Amino acid sequence: MTPRERVLAALNHTEPDRVPIDLSGHRSSGIAAIVYPKLRKHLGLEPRPVRVYDVIQQLAVVDEDVLDRFGVDCIELGRGFALEDSDWKPWTLPDGTECFVPAWTRLERRSDRWVILSDSGRVFAHMPDGTLYFEQTYFPLAESDGPGALDSALGECMWTGVAAPPGPVDQETLRNGAQQLRASTDRAIIGLFGGNLFEMGQFFYRADNFFMLLAGEPQKAHQFLDRLVEMHLANLERFLAAVGDSIDIILFGDDLGMQTGPMLSPAMYGEFFKPRHTLLWNRAKELADVKVMLHCCGGVRDLLPHLIEAGLDAINPVQISCAGMDAAELKAEFGRDLTFWGGGCDTRQILTEATPEQVAEHVRGQVSAMAPGGGFVFQQVHNILANVPPANIVAMFDAVNPE
Repeated sequence: MTPRERVLAALNHTEPDRVPIDLSGHRSSGIAAIVYPKLRKHLGLEPRPVRVYDVIQQLAVVDEDVLDRFGVDCIELGRGFALEDSDWKPWTLPDGTECFVPAWTRLERRSDRWVILSDSGRVFAHMPDGTLYFEQTYFPLAESDGPGALDSALGECMWTGVAAPPGPVDQETLRNGAQQLRASTDRAIIGLFGGNLFEMGQFFYRADNFFMLLAGEPQKAHQFLDRLVEMHLANLERFLAAVGDSIDIILFGDDLGMQTGPMLSPAMYGEFFKPRHTLLWNRAKELADVKVMLHCCGGVRDLLPHLIEAGLDAINPVQISCAGMDAAELKAEFGRDLTFWGGGCDTRQILTEATPEQVAEHVRGQVSAMAPGGGFVFQQVHNILANVPPANIVAMFDAVNPE
């Protein structure tokens, strides 16, 4: 099987020739830039410039030789738009490692921290000394959310303000880049769309304010979400018109869980989000021959029946350390209807603290529980963090499909 055929077989609940593997196919299956050069050295690969494509999470672009070494079967659509050297600028990671970041990211050093500025000059994220990631500091709708506020706030939010260069990408550029990538790789291609609803409310209002809005002002919450869906649908039409014939999976995002269970009740999910997810996900399938995947962290077992009914094909990262997220139980209960794109290795304790031998044993157990019959793509639970020993990373991937 080709890598693309392998991934699609798994998504269609047919057991492929081997377990498909994801590393950096999207922004929650990547690797921290601090550990990436250490991994290359451990593998005996020549040094390469460290390119931090996701500044918020400090994620590195994973080079082709590493993807080949671990038998990675998928790739992110963004690889079709590789930046020229002039579009990167030098920076330094928190541990002193020299790197490059996208030139459009407005980074400034202020006192004891780094900050990121919006196009208007507002600080909307910071990384204090001693930390490894940026966190949001400004919530555009927390103070004022009158008519038209959402539209004008898009460039003032951390997550919507740094993901891509300012200004829309024209359809022809998007189409050509996607087609060139399709022609150059036999890996399954993941198109990162976003389409966040629940999370977007938190990004713009701040989590506590948005929870109170849902519970105390439901009509206003519905109005906000209706405008959000209107914007997402328009973007979805443009996005898939350009790249729909070049991608295999479209990735939406909405973290709905926490360590102990869902952040909202099934009833609240059903009122505010399920109808809108249904609309977005099914429209994506009408526009293109794609599978719909949702990035959703946390203990969301109680919401899985609703997500499946809404049209979901795959979920990641399958956070197995959370309540109700036992891999074997999830596979038995939902494996006929849902592909588990993740859950292959616990990154909370195992990958960071165990020995390589313990990591490999853990991975073999997870694969044994989730791979039979298809419906499983190997991914560790979320990104590989900065403190993970390179030997554990190698042990993890080498244990997925032992010879």
